[in-house]
Amino acid sequence: MPGATHAGGRFDSGRGPMRSDGAYTHHRLPIDVSPVALERALWVLVALSLVGDVVTTFVGLHLGLAESNPIARTAIDGYGLLGMLGLKAFAVGVGLACRPVLPLAYRPIIPAGLAAPWTIAVVLNVYTISTVV
Repeated sequence: MPGATHAGGRFDSGRGPMRSDGAYTHHRLPIDVSPVALERALWVLVALSLVGDVVTTFVGLHLGLAESNPIARTAIDGYGLLGMLGLKAFAVGVGLACRPVLPLAYRPIIPAGLAAPWTIAVVLNVYTISTVV
C-alpha cells in the first residue's frame, strides 16, 4: 500500500531509502581503549583467574570441601593438579584456536568468556573457604 503512514508518519512510504532514525545506538566504553589493549588486559585477567581458581580449589579440597564441577572433579580425582591444569589448558587452547576466526574488534570476547566464569569461581571459592575457616 503506497504511501502508508502511521500517526507521526513512521512507516516507510516505499519512495526512498529506509533509515533507522537513530534506532540503533553505539555505546562506547567510558575510557578510550583499543580492542588490542582490551584483549591484552583480559588475557591478564584470564591468567590471574586461572591461577586463583586452581589455588582456591585446592585449598578448599585440602579443607575438606568438594569440587562441584563433575568434569573437574573427575580430572582432579584421576590426575590431581595435572588434571586440573590440563582442563584449563584445553579451555585456553580452544579459545586461542577460535580467536583468529573473529574480527579484531570482537576478539576480546574470547578472554572475557574464559575469565568471567573463573573469576566467579574464585569469588565463590573464597566465600566457601571463609565459611569453614
